[in-house]
Amino acid sequence: MKFGIIRERKNPPDRRVVLSPEECQNVLSKFPKAEILVESSPIRVFSDQEYADKGLKVVNDLETCEVLLGVKEVPIDALLPNKKYFFFSHTIKKQPYNQELLQAVLDKNIELYDHEVITNAKGARLVAFGRYAGIVGAYNGFRAYGLKYDLFQLPKAESLLDQQALIAELKKIQLSNIKILLTGKGRVGNGAKEMLDAMELKKVSVSEYLNDSFEEPVYCQIDASEYNKRKDAVRGSKADFFKNPGEYRSDFFRFAKVTDFYIAGHFYGDGAPYLYTREDAKQQEFKIKVVADISCDIDGPVASTVRSSTIAEPIYGYDPQSETETDFKNEDAIAVMAVDNLPCELPRDASVGFGDAFSKYVIPSFFNGDKDGILERALMTQNGKLTQRYTYLQNYVDGKE
Repeated sequence: MKFGIIRERKNPPDRRVVLSPEECQNVLSKFPKAEILVESSPIRVFSDQEYADKGLKVVNDLETCEVLLGVKEVPIDALLPNKKYFFFSHTIKKQPYNQELLQAVLDKNIELYDHEVITNAKGARLVAFGRYAGIVGAYNGFRAYGLKYDLFQLPKAESLLDQQALIAELKKIQLSNIKILLTGKGRVGNGAKEMLDAMELKKVSVSEYLNDSFEEPVYCQIDASEYNKRKDAVRGSKADFFKNPGEYRSDFFRFAKVTDFYIAGHFYGDGAPYLYTREDAKQQEFKIKVVADISCDIDGPVASTVRSSTIAEPIYGYDPQSETETDFKNEDAIAVMAVDNLPCELPRDASVGFGDAFSKYVIPSFFNGDKDGILERALMTQNGKLTQRYTYLQNYVDGKE
């Protein structure tokens, strides 16, 4: 089986890669029947020379490869017909901006495997960049906090080498006795937690966070069962919430009344209540003035996130009273950091972590008959048609929705 690591061609440029040079070497040592070619790239975080130094062949085209590995969407004119492709297609939710891409994949008889649906038998994702979104998102949030109040100036994450460099910068800052709230306990939330713990911030319980005062900065990490409650007053649970989100209402405002800095690292599902609404943000008791919205659901559960921001311009202000964008330094503005491609700012670490999971879960499936069904579940298109699992996209492909 011959794999090809493609050059990322989407703009803005993405420097991440599915397999680092060292991970390629690991794959080849474990699977003697595997071959890996690397398409030359001037932007990849690992240089052509780093791959060559590990004995990889760097080439200008991948026509001889069967399986092509990328991160972001491949431009239509760069798609090679009759190949197997892995990348984030951003089509499974019928995203209108990629309708033509999925049509082209079908027209070119490509087998598309989407990273987002590489799962185990229970539906849990196996490969993702979420942890690194959490790491960078937390760092960017503190950077926004410092800039809003002119307290300190952290360098941009993209200018630093790795997670340890981010942590070293965060350890230099001095914080007053602020309260920091973190929602989510999955990959994203726990990635953010890594940074809070590395800063040696004190973690407190929900009761302590809501009721006590402290002489130092503290944080509280909460999950869905703690910021939502059932409408019928029956005791709920996280499992029940995900099964019956429409039966719940938000119980987030009690946290908003005591929070200075909020990091949103939760997963938001269809039918779930918003954490806070635009009306909530208008209330005098609403205290949050800085939000690092890593989840970045636009006009959704975090009302101050009215758009995504960019790595170049990561922070904007939200005026709760007028419900419009404003200068984030305005006294009444909520400073919003809502970059939607955060792992791009830590491309080396993110690539290493992603590649470790990809070689652990996906590569073996090509050599063991896909005994765990990983390839089958992730395969969206085959023989010019949508596979059974993804036939719900047919009207989207046909331009009927």
